[in-house]
Amino acid sequence: MLIDAHIHLDQYEEHEIPLLLEEAKHVIAVSTDLESCHKTFTLSRIYSKVKAAYGFHPEQTLPSSEEEEVIFRWIRLHADKMVAVGEVGLPYYLKQEKDVDYTPYISLLERFIVLAKELKKPIVLHAVYEDASITCDLLEKHGITNAHFHWFKGNEKVIQRMIHNGYFISITPDCTYETEIQQLIKLYPIELMMVETDGPWPFEGPFTNKRTTPQMMHRTIEIIASLKGLPIQEAANIITQNTEAFYSL
Repeated sequence: MLIDAHIHLDQYEEHEIPLLLEEAKHVIAVSTDLESCHKTFTLSRIYSKVKAAYGFHPEQTLPSSEEEEVIFRWIRLHADKMVAVGEVGLPYYLKQEKDVDYTPYISLLERFIVLAKELKKPIVLHAVYEDASITCDLLEKHGITNAHFHWFKGNEKVIQRMIHNGYFISITPDCTYETEIQQLIKLYPIELMMVETDGPWPFEGPFTNKRTTPQMMHRTIEIIASLKGLPIQEAANIITQNTEAFYSL
């Protein structure tokens, strides 16, 4: 069974969750805000397969200074019940829709990076294209190596920088139909790779109109194995071992 390295489990209906978890060895359940942190915490207490990550998703309005302090206090208080800080990062897609002042978003991301270092936890990042370079600057500034760029996209220059720094990426089911992601798989070492669904985010291609579940990762592994010239089971074993080691499972 595979490990879903990035899923928004709290966004599924409660009755769906037991069946979802039957399809995975573990899931890394990320959070998007304080309420999401609370829900993820509860799910991790109910289900042993659920490994919690706490953070604030960047593709939304920033919290007030008071709300920000509450989030950071809460994460510190529950740090022993989480495997990572996340999901955090920069609002690339929000920026495509409207003007965004990046300065406070960068400041918040840096604060989360410092928190991850303080708590000795990995960090789960939403940082694509040019945002990945900004994020790499911050990670390098603070000497962070345990970084996981989920559903990453970027140019070869930043890809090589991330490989050099030993940062992990995770591949979604869109690798079955997106040539950009297939090219990324070819370039990136499988030793620095995980798989994820980012569920309940929907996918196209063979997954059009299908509810996103961990079962979709099996097709992802098949694509990775094919592009890397490996037997499917060997690719699955490597990626599972990567995820277990990265998240100390």
